[in-house]
Amino acid sequence: MMDTFAEYVMTRSARLRRTAYVLTGDWDTADDLVQTALAKAWTAWRRIDGDPDPYVYRILTHTHASWWRRRWRGEVPTERLPETPGGDFSAEAEEKAAVWAAIRELSGRQRAVIVLHYFEELTLPQCAHVLGCSLGTVKTQLGRALAKLRVHPGIRSEEAAR
Repeated sequence: MMDTFAEYVMTRSARLRRTAYVLTGDWDTADDLVQTALAKAWTAWRRIDGDPDPYVYRILTHTHASWWRRRWRGEVPTERLPETPGGDFSAEAEEKAAVWAAIRELSGRQRAVIVLHYFEELTLPQCAHVLGCSLGTVKTQLGRALAKLRVHPGIRSEEAAR
């Protein structure tokens, strides 16, 4: 067994880093993995009997597996920035603000039907159940709300039709 933890780190870091690279495929992630594994090994260093390599490698592989299971795969770093869509996002934001302003002007029941049906994606019978009214009432309120939104001056007609 190595006499000290520092001696172990000095002699085995390069090997651990290569192994971590093979596991992760990325040098920066490999460095993080080795550092995490060594930090975990350091807390148990006094309890390790004999060769510490199997223990440290087990920590290394188990830590990598837990990272892999939890890792969010939504973004992948690249050397080049992806193309950004062109366009004026302020116009879209203004349209959304106008739609919400118009929705706030509706009666409470009409607003509830619009929100439940279009934003919460409930069916009309589900809306009736949630609101505690008949299906006919929901259809009437929805029709009236859409009619008001279609003629609202702040909303473009094709926006209200959605």
